[in-house]
Parts: sequence; structure tokens; C-alpha cells
Amino acid sequence: MKLYGYWRSSTSYRLRCALEVKGLAYEQSPVSLVEGRQKAPDFTTRNPFGGVPMLEADGRDRAQSMAIIEWLDERYPERPLLPADLEKRYTARELAYAIATELHAPLNLKVLKYLKDPLGHDQGQVDAWYRHWLGTVLAPLETMLERLGTGDFLFDAPGLFECVLVPQLYNARRFDYDLSASPRTTRIEAACLALPEFQRAHPDAQPDAT
Repeated sequence: MKLYGYWRSSTSYRLRCALEVKGLAYEQSPVSLVEGRQKAPDFTTRNPFGGVPMLEADGRDRAQSMAIIEWLDERYPERPLLPADLEKRYTARELAYAIATELHAPLNLKVLKYLKDPLGHDQGQVDAWYRHWLGTVLAPLETMLERLGTGDFLFDAPGLFECVLVPQLYNARRFDYDLSASPRTTRIEAACLALPEFQRAHPDAQPDAT
């Protein structure tokens, strides 16, 4: 398998987490978002969405990180990312998709760039936008985790939810978001970051990190 991604892309990061947690071997081929390589014709020919990550696996190019992660879990059922229990699987997906759908869309790099040009917002306004939308999901997420009585992980071991959560909190810290009201959320993050799988997936450990 070959992963086409960018070191600081949260979607690339979540896919790296999933690959590492599942213990799957993969190569990396960095795609510079700073240089706009994801929009180059040779890349969009393979991935018309023009974004990262893209995973080359089983003879085809696969786009959209959440679909890739679900495919990986079905294709390689060992070390599953979802619990065996139906209701626990639902809960893991519910919380993971709250982050992946409700947060990723307004906080995507191309949206942040569009706020500046052509809409003319300055960096302070963009940062305020980012922190506002983070709060709309991280606050209810903390409430949900409290109701579930979570410990170091959502359930017994890191899985889909943790693979989506950790990259989002990495970005939250980049934008100086105050996480003091999210103790259960950050406890899960800390437990994950102590594991070698998540350390290998961390942006700073990537070949294109700057």
C-alpha cells in the first residue's frame, strides 16, 4: 500500500493512525499542499477530488479518509477499529463522524484560504472562525464522553474514534483553542499519544515534516 498525504493534513493523519493501529505496512509519497500538488493534473487524474489522503491499495486509488478507514477494517479484519458490539460500534461511529463531518467541512484548509481570498478576512478573523466551529462539536463531545463514563479510550482500546479525535485536537492546539473544558477528551488524547502507533503517525514524525 502507498499513502499519498501531507504531514499536517488531519485527514492524512487520521488515516496514518488507522494504518498504524491496525499494524498495516505502507509506503508514503508526500503531496505538498503548500505547493498545491494535490491539484496538479497528474494527481487529479488519479484522484478527481484533488485532495489528500489517497491510498493506493489492491490495484486502485482510494480517496476520502473515512471510506478508506472503513474499507481497511473490512479488508483486514485483524485488530479491528470498531467493537464487536452493535451499540458500541454505533457510538464509535456517531462520535467519529461528528468530528469528521461537522468539523472537517468548515475547517478544511481550502475553506480557510477562501475566507482570506477572495472574501478578504484577516488571520485573526480566520482564527476566530476556526475556534468557533471547534466549540460547536468539542463541547457536546465532552458531554457525550462524560455520559459514557470514558477512561483512557472510548472503549477498551483505541479505534476509529481515537484515530479521528487525535488529529483534530492537534489542529485545535495549533489554533490555540482552550481545551481546559474537555478533560475526558484530552485524557483520551494523552493515552493515545503515549502509544508507539500514534507516535509513528504524528505529523512531526513524517518524512515531509518541516
